Amino acid sequence: MKKLILIFVITLIGVVFIAAVPASLSFENPMKLSRKSGLNNFMAEKKYQKDFNVKPGGVLTIDLRTGGSISIEGWNKDVVSADVTVKGRDSEEIIVEMEQSGNDVEISSYYDGDDDSYNSNEKVVVKVPNNYNVELNTMGGGVKIYNVNGKMSGKTMGGEIDLKNLKGNLDLSTMGGEISVKDCEVNGKVHTMGGDVLVENVTGDLNAKTMGGKVKQVNVKSSSGSTGSEVNISTMGGPIEVDRALNGAKVKTMGGEITINHAEKFVEAETMGGDIEIKSVDGSIKARTMGGDIEARMIGDPDKGERSVSLTSMGGDITLTVPAGLSMDIEVEIAFTKKYEGDVKIISDFKLNEEVSKEWIKNKGSARKILTGKASVDGGKHKVKINTINGNVYLKKG
Repeated sequence: MKKLILIFVITLIGVVFIAAVPASLSFENPMKLSRKSGLNNFMAEKKYQKDFNVKPGGVLTIDLRTGGSISIEGWNKDVVSADVTVKGRDSEEIIVEMEQSGNDVEISSYYDGDDDSYNSNEKVVVKVPNNYNVELNTMGGGVKIYNVNGKMSGKTMGGEIDLKNLKGNLDLSTMGGEISVKDCEVNGKVHTMGGDVLVENVTGDLNAKTMGGKVKQVNVKSSSGSTGSEVNISTMGGPIEVDRALNGAKVKTMGGEITINHAEKFVEAETMGGDIEIKSVDGSIKARTMGGDIEARMIGDPDKGERSVSLTSMGGDITLTVPAGLSMDIEVEIAFTKKYEGDVKIISDFKLNEEVSKEWIKNKGSARKILTGKASVDGGKHKVKINTINGNVYLKKG
């Protein structure tokens, strides 16, 4: 009887155990099971390390078709030292190749498995001579380059770009991620399809663009003798902040505020919606917003350089301060619609001849009248044109 009971209990336990195990697993290869369950995410790891004796001026090419992060740092050795780590479910099917051709080094990776999709995590860390060139491409991952003098180009399909202590030329882009350029002497361009851009303590002519994010520029000046001259920044959506633009500034955003602390020679600023503030510019000014206030201040010797002004807002107040003694041909035009509550006005430190149209103009959208103010000051050399709708204009002597 005891034996029957024991047999029954053992049989029952076996049935319960079988029922508890998913049917799909009972026929799986154990290795395949471990891959599907992600167990070897923690187990599988491959490492590669290789040093190459080179001379300064060569090219490091990195092509990660499997994706992965890239970190490159210059050092005072004539050696390219590469460390590659591959982790993930399919790390065994990731092929990494490192080859040298003359003075150049190439690192590449690709997937050699049978599945249509794969999972891996790749990290490439390379040290190069301080004077070396870089060409890179990764299907996704952050890029960091420090302490390198040379030409640096390439792209990541998604990840941050971090650049510091570089000299040379840049042509780098990311399909989505922030870009930081600090303490560099560089010319060229950086571009992100979505993310903020910071350019700080940079000498050179660098074109920084983002399709959606904030652009901030701090302490940037043009390199002497360079062909380019101005700070050139654009974003498809986000604010722009420029600290110093010693050779002029051309900035544009599809939606966001623009702030320029100081510029010389000229400022061209445009936003599809937001305020524009130009705190000081020793030169000409051109600013336009589709909706927002404009405040601009011109400084410097009024007898030197080009000092024309064009300020346009489709709805907002405009304030312009100019240095005393500036020779100006002033033309102010304020359109005000029937639905606008209150009176528009021109408040000026210069005597203007003001006139309001008698009839409502109906062929430009909402019915409107025009308040104009005109004057020629000290010979009328520089054209000063200000236009706004349903806003006031303040013209001040600095």
